Amino acid sequence: METVPTSEKKPHVIFIPLPAQSHVKAMLKLAQLLHHKGLQITFINTDFIHNRLLKSGGVHSLDGSDGFQFASFPDGIPRTSEDDEGTHLLFHYLYTHFSTPFLDLATNLPTPPTLIISDGFMSVFTIDAAKKLGIPIMLYWTFSACSFMGFYQAHSLMEKGIIPLKDESYLTNGYLDTIIDWIPGMEGIQLKYFPSNVWTTNPDDIIFKLCIDVTQNAHNVSYNFIHTFDALETSLVNALSSMIPHVYTVPAGEEAGKAENSKVNVYSLWKEEAECLKWLESKEPKSVIYVNYGSTTIMSLQDLVQFGCGLANSNHYFLWIIRSGVIAGESAVFPPELEDSIKKRGFIASWCPQEKVLDHPSIGGFLTHCGWGSMIESLSAGVPMICWPYLWDQITNCRFACKEWEVGLEMGKEVKMEEVSKLVKELMGEEGRKIRAKALEWKEKARAATAPDGSSFKNVDKIVEEIVMLSRNYSTKLVVFGEPNFII
Repeated sequence: METVPTSEKKPHVIFIPLPAQSHVKAMLKLAQLLHHKGLQITFINTDFIHNRLLKSGGVHSLDGSDGFQFASFPDGIPRTSEDDEGTHLLFHYLYTHFSTPFLDLATNLPTPPTLIISDGFMSVFTIDAAKKLGIPIMLYWTFSACSFMGFYQAHSLMEKGIIPLKDESYLTNGYLDTIIDWIPGMEGIQLKYFPSNVWTTNPDDIIFKLCIDVTQNAHNVSYNFIHTFDALETSLVNALSSMIPHVYTVPAGEEAGKAENSKVNVYSLWKEEAECLKWLESKEPKSVIYVNYGSTTIMSLQDLVQFGCGLANSNHYFLWIIRSGVIAGESAVFPPELEDSIKKRGFIASWCPQEKVLDHPSIGGFLTHCGWGSMIESLSAGVPMICWPYLWDQITNCRFACKEWEVGLEMGKEVKMEEVSKLVKELMGEEGRKIRAKALEWKEKARAATAPDGSSFKNVDKIVEEIVMLSRNYSTKLVVFGEPNFII
């Protein structure tokens, strides 16, 4: 295990994630690992995210520990309530409002930072900030290699005239069935399985622009980390390694948060309800389907009722997470007959400790929105999936889970109780035996990657070595704020 020599001054790494649930969690786990290896860490959130973590975890949940501290800065986004995430303004504000308060915070830390590890989506301002601070920067892409490639290739798709779409009719006229056969690691993929942001009709759309800008920024740093493991996406990792500098896959799943000296005990923006674990204790092994739509999915009450009826009609037990805000402008009020069915076979919670749930012996399957945080945790736990992607990279993750990794069953976008029931029965019954076996294979490969001498384990050691070397080089140089003289 590589650690910083005790006689050597510890590098001070500042982490900054995109202010969203899965990004914060993935980066916080990597930060813990690097701290365990001997690095000093400051984990920087926006005030909004910092306060939500405190609310869900308690007033002392972000106290940190020796050499690991939290800090935050205002994002400037106007909000109407504490539940308003300001998503519609976030991507505009990344370009215009984040740089100055981030630099103010970084330059006033008690210990000057020697390196930044930035969420790839924050690179619209963090690369420039690193230049002004005169310190190195590395980028962490908190999604799959296949999704990164999908975002990354949007630039080429636009150059070839494939996107943007001519008009909205192209979403339904079969155009999205176009096969894209020239992308390494994604041979034969249809346009409809690219991240949904690629399908825009407006080339000036802020999210479309952001996705192109940030993935092209991978060329502007010397180190890129991807939240996957080599065995899962071998061809894609190899392809990306030939396109962008120094690609490292980093640990996935629960193993990434098991640093012995970690005192961080909150990863969630919502308060987790541990009661669901007690309910799972009363159920037989592999008898429960777990349902969670992630942190951003929004649907109609009609869709939620269709899900509920389908789950109830499957005759399997189900743990159903219905997050606040998942219903567009409505409350989750169910018909009386559905309420009765839920009481017989279901348990509803507003949020849960997902990794503990997925690792529980009673869980036999996962109905997921295909967000990468959920999928990598499911793969690491050996749990097969029913895939109902909502947007963004979830579309690409779904395709690879079902067609490449063979651990998922794809569900249609329109929610129908009959399909929900059918897929649950298939996944949990005799028909799902092959998928369940494949899921267990990926669990073993994920564990092997994070075990001593595993690929992800070794990559963390290499990252620590690079950080120590870069920070040592930095400490020998005169750094004048605003006049960069060292950037990697």
